[in-house]
Amino acid sequence: MTSLHGSTTSLSSKRYASDERSEKHKLQPKDEESFYTSCRAAYLTVFKSSLDNITDKQQLCLVLQRAGHNPSNRTLSRYWTAKTKELNYDDFCDIVKAEKPAAKSELLRAFRKLDPANKGYILHEEFTKIFTTRGEKMSPEEVSAILRLADVNSGNRLDYIKFCNTYSSTCDQCTKMAVEKMEANSRAKRQQFGSQIETSPERSVSPRNQRFSEADTTPRKDSKSSRPSSARNYRGAASTVINMGPLKISRHAEPSDLQDWPCVRSRGCFFLEDTGIISHHYRLQLTMKSTVYLTIRPLLLGRAEGKSPLWMSVDTALYVLKESDGRGDPQFVSFTELHHKGSYVWKGELSAGSYTLIPFTTGCRLRKNKKPVTKEARLVYRDGSEDLQLTSEFKSALSDVFDIIDLDGNGFLSLEEYNFFELRSSGEKCDDDAWEVCQENFETKKNELTRKGFMDLNLMEANDREGDPSDLWVTLQSMGYNKALELTEACPFVIDVYAEKSKPKLKAVSLEPSSRLLQKVLCKSVILKGDAKPMDGCEDVVIYTYKNDTRITSVIENKSDKKMVVQINNDQSKNCISSRGLSLFAVEVPAKSTVVSQHVMAVNEKQDWLYHCVHSVLS
Repeated sequence: MTSLHGSTTSLSSKRYASDERSEKHKLQPKDEESFYTSCRAAYLTVFKSSLDNITDKQQLCLVLQRAGHNPSNRTLSRYWTAKTKELNYDDFCDIVKAEKPAAKSELLRAFRKLDPANKGYILHEEFTKIFTTRGEKMSPEEVSAILRLADVNSGNRLDYIKFCNTYSSTCDQCTKMAVEKMEANSRAKRQQFGSQIETSPERSVSPRNQRFSEADTTPRKDSKSSRPSSARNYRGAASTVINMGPLKISRHAEPSDLQDWPCVRSRGCFFLEDTGIISHHYRLQLTMKSTVYLTIRPLLLGRAEGKSPLWMSVDTALYVLKESDGRGDPQFVSFTELHHKGSYVWKGELSAGSYTLIPFTTGCRLRKNKKPVTKEARLVYRDGSEDLQLTSEFKSALSDVFDIIDLDGNGFLSLEEYNFFELRSSGEKCDDDAWEVCQENFETKKNELTRKGFMDLNLMEANDREGDPSDLWVTLQSMGYNKALELTEACPFVIDVYAEKSKPKLKAVSLEPSSRLLQKVLCKSVILKGDAKPMDGCEDVVIYTYKNDTRITSVIENKSDKKMVVQINNDQSKNCISSRGLSLFAVEVPAKSTVVSQHVMAVNEKQDWLYHCVHSVLS
């Protein structure tokens, strides 16, 4: 049903459906095996090998359709931005896992909201009007394609129950046909996919990121082999041991006249998702060469004053790249290495021009919160006059959300700032006409939304749903809150840029996931500043290890013409936490490439910690 491209989101990606999608759950082993089998099958209907990359948005759309999805342009644009050049198989699996296809019950519920009389059908005229003017608008061609489906249309009426059945069965059929095609192709079935290694069912391993089970990490051709695990074959190995002390107060000295330097500040936020970490990206402009002093640190919100919230312990960094006037990628300059008074700082000379600033966190401390919420917070209530009101707890959380999205910190929300919030919470921007309506109905000053106006807007949303808090929870969860109104899956931060001889300009330009460019820059920074160690027995593989006061990062370089699978073992480390989440895992390193192996930090930074890591190339 490729002709329905875009229709799924128009029907089901409204906020009342998004709350179901935001409830993430871990796949059970059997479900996980089935999931990766269907992903692998879908990928091979488009590409000859899993090592082939997705090179444009059309390919991404096609391969998602083969996996039983019907992605909208908005969904595609979330993963294929203007800066995206390619996505690999692992990226594809992450997207499929994050973007759950619309369930039949979800679609039916969406249609029934358009059919209050429960007639079971929608007139063609009404269908066309709704889906070409609301939400993510469908094109007339897309609407016409649906209304031409003979099995679900008659007498200028769309039988939406039949349509939902047809849509659901078609998606299932796409997935089933892809799997059957792969099962019939023994060569395809034997392939290694992305960072997966094909094993027997008895020895199956977690396919994602090659996180092998700690009981047995060896890919086996014969599951009946009695060879003990201690006798594994490795082509080469390299061991790195670093003793780290407790975090000490830095002796770094700020420039004595720093407060006299022109300064610009911007807020931003890291958001944790299944596919990785999303954050704001920035453009810095300098009119002349100047000494520059950069800082980035977690932002303490008003609601958390007097407390020590989880996000305040999250590590932050800022990577500086010189823009190249459209000729290739921006070039790496430096990053905030030093830790000083809770901030990560960098001081250096920058020439006049434009720079890209990319915030970064390792993911060691910004992690999925596995602690279950025992009691759901109440968001709204009815007063003595039966009028709907926001609870004090919800108002407090909304006030913090306002502070997070108020990027310039002036106490008001511009259209640009509000649109970052809208993109995050609903995936859609507010256009000029809608913003004008907003200004007419809610308190604004100088064309910017006030805190009260923002509160009233959310109260209106609650009233629109007659007190049903589902939409409100979607907004809160998209901003990193759990059902107890705790900010657990986001880290707001603040950036300060001081320039001694130039008035700096800083602007948030996008909100996007960790990009290929960031991974490239991470690798380059570690290679430039870290220690290199060629593997014993496999000198084509080099391990680079970089350390500062708070973290250790390792990068694997594969100089050979063949792909390498490298196992990483942290079992001997103490008081450490890895960004990979496991002490034993493996990564795939393509030929002639570099890959970030892991980031490691202390669990308790007030105590000594030991980094003891063994990288081994699996034979």
